[in-house]
Parts: sequence; C-alpha cells; structure tokens
Amino acid sequence: MNMQEYIEEAEKDLLHTYNRYQVVFDHGDGVKLYDIEGKEYLDFVAGIAVFALGYNNKAYNDALKAQIDKILHTSNYYYNVPAIEAARKLKKISSMDRVFFTNSGAESIEGAIKTARKYAYLKDGKTDHEIIAMNHSFHGRTMGALSVTGNPHYREAFEPMIGNIRFAELNDFNSVLAQVTDKTCAILFETVQGEGGIFPATEEFMKQVRALCDEKDILLILDEIQCGMGRTGEMFAWQRYGVKPDVMTTAKALGCGVPVGAFLMTEKVGAASLVAGDHGTTYGGNPFACAAISKVIDLFEEEKVLDNVRKVGAYLWKELDKLTEKYDSIIAHRGVGLMQGLVFDKPVAPVINKALEMGLVLINAGTQIIRFVPPLVISEKDVDDMIQILDTCLKELE
Repeated sequence: MNMQEYIEEAEKDLLHTYNRYQVVFDHGDGVKLYDIEGKEYLDFVAGIAVFALGYNNKAYNDALKAQIDKILHTSNYYYNVPAIEAARKLKKISSMDRVFFTNSGAESIEGAIKTARKYAYLKDGKTDHEIIAMNHSFHGRTMGALSVTGNPHYREAFEPMIGNIRFAELNDFNSVLAQVTDKTCAILFETVQGEGGIFPATEEFMKQVRALCDEKDILLILDEIQCGMGRTGEMFAWQRYGVKPDVMTTAKALGCGVPVGAFLMTEKVGAASLVAGDHGTTYGGNPFACAAISKVIDLFEEEKVLDNVRKVGAYLWKELDKLTEKYDSIIAHRGVGLMQGLVFDKPVAPVINKALEMGLVLINAGTQIIRFVPPLVISEKDVDDMIQILDTCLKELE
C-alpha cells in the first residue's frame, strides 16, 4: 500500500482520538526520520521528548535485543536483575531513595497521588485530604492525572474527577498560599510546564513552595515526565535549583522509546506511605523495560548527553532569538535547554504543516506555540538546518 492507503486504513480501524499529521513514518537514524516512501525528515519532536538518544543507537538496540533473548516478563511477584540495576542507577542520578516502575507518565502521576494521600492518611486517619495543582498544567489522561491537570477543557466531559483538588498559579506563591488548608497533603507541579506553554518554574517559587511544604509537612511532588532526563541540561530540572521534591515522577526519555515511567520518593515518604497491597502493576518494572532504563542511563553518561544539551541548547536559544527579532508574529520565546517554545500571535498549525512538507518535524504546545523538544544528541548544524526550514516556512506564510 502507498502512504495514503495506509492512512485511510488507519482511519477505518483506529479510534479517532488524535488528529494525526498526514505521514506514515517507517524508520529513523540519528536525528532523522524516514517515511514509508523514503522521504527524509529532521526531527525536532523526538516522539514528544522521548527519543533522547536519537534513533537506531546501536548500543541501546543491542541491549534490548540481548534482553529479548533472555526474558521479557516475570511479574512483580519475583525479583529481576534489570529492575534492581535500573533502580540503583535511577536513585543515583535523582538522589531519591525509593523507586516504583510504571508503564507511563500518567501512571506515575497516579502513583504519586496515592502516595500523598496514604502519607496523610497514616498521620491522621482522615480521607478528605487535598492536593494543590497548577493552572495550565498537564499531567496525563487517566482519571487521577486528569484531575490534577489544570485545563478545564480536558476535564469537563469526564466529570466528576477524583475530588479535593485545588488550583493555583505557577510562579505565584501567594496564589498557592491562598489554597492551603489544614487538609492540604501535597503540592504538585511540573518543574517546566510542557503542554501548558513551556513555562519553567522560577527558583524563587520553587524555594518558597519547598519551605512551605517543610513547615507544614506537605509533600512536594514534582512532575519531571517531560522536562526530566536531561532535557534542561540537568538530569532532572529541579537540580538546577537544588530544590529536592518529596516525590518525583518521570517517564518519556527514561526509556527512550520503550513505554516506561517511574515515581520516586524520599526514604521518609517511603517509610510512611505505600505498603504491600496498596499499589501494583503487571508490566511495570519488567526485565525488558528496565533493561532499557539501565542502558539509557549508562549512555547518558558515556555519550556526555548533558554537556551536549547545555551547549546546543544555548545555541538553539540564540538562533530562535534571532527569529523572534525577525518576525513580528513571534511575540515570545521561552524555555530552557532543549525544551523551548516560540509563542505566535496566531495559530501555528499552518507553520507546522508547511514544515512537515519541507522535511522538518515540529509540534505545538497549545494552539499558538511551537515547541522544540528534539533528541538530546542534536548538533549545532541540526539547529542551523531547522532554522533554515522554519525561516522559509515563516516567509512563505507571512
């Protein structure tokens, strides 16, 4: 079948919950993707901040192939070596103490919510505890994750949510204080908001919330699903400020394509929250998924990924700033590392579609923002190539 025939077949068979771009990708290599007709694309999406190491990384592929030949799954009733090794390495890079492996970011959020509520329940025996989340946030599509997602549009058709969720504004500490009650058990936010528009939390806000949580024994939960695993130039974005959470979620680049996630916590929280029977997963932490995590962490160090993010992220910032100055339609530029966004005064879908035609893969964050979350192994030349195509698209459309 040709590309259009595949697309038509998909529209007959798949539930239409995505307005997909009109391309069928077949394979990738480095930072390039190729469709089934052989056309080459420069990828600045990385599967939505997932493929940090780029495509067809031989060491990564070999590690997964080797695990396939050993064992894929045993269930969590038994120990397995890849999970033990992955947990040890993940603890080291995060400075956290306890790990629970999941299948996705949304599941990690679910686990973090349950952790907070159980921690509070064990303190006072009550079940009416509240969580403060942020407006414009995005934490996932499952019911718990949706409940703490600060965009009513995502929630309204699926009400009622889990309840006892209050919303404040990121980087507005007074708005957080206004929501705190004697029932507050956790404050949850993305260290860098992704879907909500590429808004990094400020150092001042982070430290103010951390101090509040310490004062009132409230758990600070940081969502590092998209902004973690090196994307900001640190393994986790909170490490830029040294504001350590009590609970942290991660996913996306954690497995670099294998569907994995995790929520982590301090020893204090681990010793006073979830116990046997409180939480579980059939697939989470199986040998195959954890072999991926283990190898990803190794390759981050071996390939000096963080150094590359800092270097190329600064270069990307400079080049996007030039575009911002050149076009009146670009009204803001924000972000950090290799998680940046350009804000336009109109919808960006035409730009993204035109770029795809010209062999550049981009994605939005809201209707008026182009989000740049490429593989973390991109070069300055890749940035130049991207800028050239994007500049051409903007010229033609203006």
